[in-house]
Amino acid sequence: MGPVFLIAVLSAGVSVIAAVAADSLLLQRISILGSFVGLQHALNPGVAFGISFAPLLQISLIAVALLAVAWMARKTKGTVERVAYGLILGGGIANIIDRLPDGLVTDYFQVGTFPVFNVADSCITVGVLMLFWEMLIVRRRKL
Repeated sequence: MGPVFLIAVLSAGVSVIAAVAADSLLLQRISILGSFVGLQHALNPGVAFGISFAPLLQISLIAVALLAVAWMARKTKGTVERVAYGLILGGGIANIIDRLPDGLVTDYFQVGTFPVFNVADSCITVGVLMLFWEMLIVRRRKL
């Protein structure tokens, strides 16, 4: 089992467990830093930032994007890229798993006025930022 696959499985597992826990346990908002940061149960019918398509189209678009990421991940050589692709794949898979029963994704992290998000969204975001960092900073140093 390659490192990309292992990271994808781990990040998807943690993300799905967190979503199930939020669905079951988060009955009201829990304040962490007043009204600015908290845990707040929300169901998201959209793909990202509330953008909506038909549920089957959403799952199809996400699946195609994940296949493209998986294809690109095959050629990775560096640790940063492997971790990044694993996080992106795991987060995307977790959001698909969460969406399958009812067409909705469970979100629960609330920060300021930013849309409520979840662990899977965070994995995807961190993975993309790691790829940008690798592409813009690390590779430039090698030139």
